[in-house]
Amino acid sequence: MQAETLSGGFADPAIGASHAFRSVMEAMARPGTVQDMTGATPPAPLSPAAGAVLLTLCDAETPIHLAGDVDCDAVQAWIAFHTGAPLTGPSHCMFAIGTWGALAPISAYPIGTSEYPDRSATLIVECPTLAAAGATLTGPGIKDHAALSLPDVATFQSNSALFPLGLDFILTSGDRIAALPRTTKVS
Repeated sequence: MQAETLSGGFADPAIGASHAFRSVMEAMARPGTVQDMTGATPPAPLSPAAGAVLLTLCDAETPIHLAGDVDCDAVQAWIAFHTGAPLTGPSHCMFAIGTWGALAPISAYPIGTSEYPDRSATLIVECPTLAAAGATLTGPGIKDHAALSLPDVATFQSNSALFPLGLDFILTSGDRIAALPRTTKVS
């Protein structure tokens, strides 16, 4: 087994995972805020933030879809060793990770059902930059409005219109994350 596969997890798993979990929950509760996410050093092309999200939210019962460049041997082995999560196609995943273009088409991912809206996917979108500027966000967790750099405003608007169904998004860039739950209105 390569050293890259064995390394890159949290130095102190309990503390690292709890800090990362707190950052993810803060980002989901307050859409448009950018949170720091450190502690993981996954193999390229995964960002440290995306690696920390995977280490925190995925386990052996969490199917993951790898899209585009992240679907490589190094990332597959790292995820298998650190989380045990099975890899699957887009229609059966709970989490999908990749760049916006690699994750397309968004319609390939489960959006839940009227009986089980929670059975939808969360897309972890690797972004070149992440800033509290751009599209205007309103909804739960946002006092008046917030702003967030989004790759495709129209897709996020369509997703929000599906509520209570739809996808949730975690956007990552380097060691930073932001989230966009399906309840957030985008303009």
